[in-house]
Amino acid sequence: MIAIIDYDIGNITAVVNMLQRLGLRCQVTASADAVEQAERIILPGNGAFDSCMQNLRASGLIPVLEQQVLQRRIPLLGICVGAQMLGQGSAEGVEPGLGWMDMQVHRFPVSPGLRIPHMGWNHVFPVRQHHSLVQDMTAEARFYFVHSYYMVPNDPADVLLQADYGLDFAAGVVRRNIAGVQFHPEKSHRFGKRLLNSFARWVP
Repeated sequence: MIAIIDYDIGNITAVVNMLQRLGLRCQVTASADAVEQAERIILPGNGAFDSCMQNLRASGLIPVLEQQVLQRRIPLLGICVGAQMLGQGSAEGVEPGLGWMDMQVHRFPVSPGLRIPHMGWNHVFPVRQHHSLVQDMTAEARFYFVHSYYMVPNDPADVLLQADYGLDFAAGVVRRNIAGVQFHPEKSHRFGKRLLNSFARWVP
């Protein structure tokens, strides 16, 4: 069972639909008991960093998430702001992040000809090419992005995927059983399907 964390951050139906198309059992939940029973966890994120962190804290789920992710080492995938929340904080706001990964979140600098937010399809390249999460990723892989801020891990070994938008940035990060992607795999058609299917099979 894959638990999709519901902390009142918007519509996450697309994530459910994509997992169901892959034949994967999933449950949208705000229940600590359900999170305790999960074999995989997805942390979505939508909107502003501070609002997402405030809502997650208000949900009361952080203690059980820390138990599952940090102690039991249950695989977790953060999506978009959900990935940014894995770090220590964001230039978008003042709230501290979860601190599960050693990284900050920066705003894209102004570049001639590039609009902020970075919105639309972009090519993504594996940095850790032999990692289980990217084993089915091809050279043509493209994913759908909507973001003005990007992840900056302090340890380059935590960068799983890279993309370019005026600068090279971490499109995906991973450390032990914790992974995050800046793009939306649930909106990325066959490329997103492959990544979510790899996550469902991932044994860190």
